Amino acid sequence: MLRIILLAILTFVSCSPVPEEEPPTNFLFILVDDLGYMDIGANNPETFYETPNIDRLAAAGMRFTDGYAANPVCSPTRFSIMTGRYPTRDGATNYFSGKREERFRPAPLNDRLPLEEVTLAEALKQHGYRTFFAGKWHLGPTEEFWPEAQGFDVNRGVYSAGAPFQGGQYFPPYENPRLDDGPPGEHLPDRLATETVRFIEENQSVPFLAYLAFYSVHTPLLGRADLVEKYEKKARELGIPDEDLFGPEEQVWPEETPRKNRIVQNHATYAAMVEAMDEAVGKVLSKLDELGLAENTAVFFMSDNGGLSTAEGSPTANLPLRGGKGWLYEGGIREPFLIRVPGLTKPGSTNSTPVISTDFYPTMLELAGVPALPDQHEDGLSLVPLLRGADQLQREDLFWHYPHYSNQGGFPGGAIRSGDWKLIERFEDGRVHLYNLAEDIGEQQDRAEEFPELVEKMRKRLHTWYDEVGARFLEPKDGGPEPWQPGAR
Repeated sequence: MLRIILLAILTFVSCSPVPEEEPPTNFLFILVDDLGYMDIGANNPETFYETPNIDRLAAAGMRFTDGYAANPVCSPTRFSIMTGRYPTRDGATNYFSGKREERFRPAPLNDRLPLEEVTLAEALKQHGYRTFFAGKWHLGPTEEFWPEAQGFDVNRGVYSAGAPFQGGQYFPPYENPRLDDGPPGEHLPDRLATETVRFIEENQSVPFLAYLAFYSVHTPLLGRADLVEKYEKKARELGIPDEDLFGPEEQVWPEETPRKNRIVQNHATYAAMVEAMDEAVGKVLSKLDELGLAENTAVFFMSDNGGLSTAEGSPTANLPLRGGKGWLYEGGIREPFLIRVPGLTKPGSTNSTPVISTDFYPTMLELAGVPALPDQHEDGLSLVPLLRGADQLQREDLFWHYPHYSNQGGFPGGAIRSGDWKLIERFEDGRVHLYNLAEDIGEQQDRAEEFPELVEKMRKRLHTWYDEVGARFLEPKDGGPEPWQPGAR
């Protein structure tokens, strides 16, 4: 009888359906160049620009209201995404080749992503992922530091410069060794999306990382003629003045010309560039839907620094955020920051926990089921708990270190955010500013004199962090005065 029962059990088990394994998580990472926090409808319903595809992505996933870039300019933030580390640890603290001098010399700059770093792509590739990069890299001056040497199987459009191609064009001829010219009239954002779609189609049977890094919406300010005309008409219909409207930013030294900051979004060409980029985002997202891959593909979206508002055409306005690209104010470092993980993120959810670009690396490893690499992504935390609905991370502070004079007028300095409080320290003379972001997101009310004990506490923590990451600072010019240094107060 026992034998009959065992045979019956074995027969039942053998006839029962075998649970299907969950398909591995694919990754689509979208990085936009110079897109401001207030440039997308999900963050700013009153924006002049139209971003329906990005807004739908936000509506399907989680929008981080306090998501930050690790630096106010491009290369360091890109470094932080690839490594999970603050760029200061490798001296990669400015855009690569940026060595502007003013009152003092900037800190020494490492202008390449060291090959010794285990990049995000390399970590995933070791676990069977196919990897793809399209667009702007700006992490190394020569071919030996391009994506193919940093874990990517495919490179479409990366070369040495950070601008869109040798001639600064968004239309062919591109003069790019990693992207053949398309037909006349082809638009670069659409072409990069097409290349991304092709990679996804060819690799849908294996796990993949598709990293789409637009050159848009970086200068030169060039848009499709049909879209430029559309936004010129839109501005007229809305009664928005067509002249450039600016307010003052600040004058660091008495002899300087005061900086101006655009205060109204009305630049038709920039609006055209934003919409074309958004269309390209939609093209890739639609392909995921078409191929049935959307349900097992995690999508990440952010910008590498704030919107360009104080120089080089100043095409966008970041208000109520202060400053923009190249500044340590919120307009320079707070970014559009969206994550959609089907089955994990609640559609249309928001999270106000401060998060930063170093966090993508460990987040993606956890989603992939890949072991963490804490010695590599030492400055990032996995955001998976937040994506599951938690309301905080086990981290007290975020840090920034920018010992350079930005092309956009930003001053050399450091910053720390602790809860709602943010302290900025200037490296020329050691002055500090304290803001409560919950009450004053525009950073207009300096509370440093009102809360000296808090200033001292935050400054001490910032200086300890400088030591931990090996921060370097301004240097004197030949025969010139010595700049301020931490500890010299």
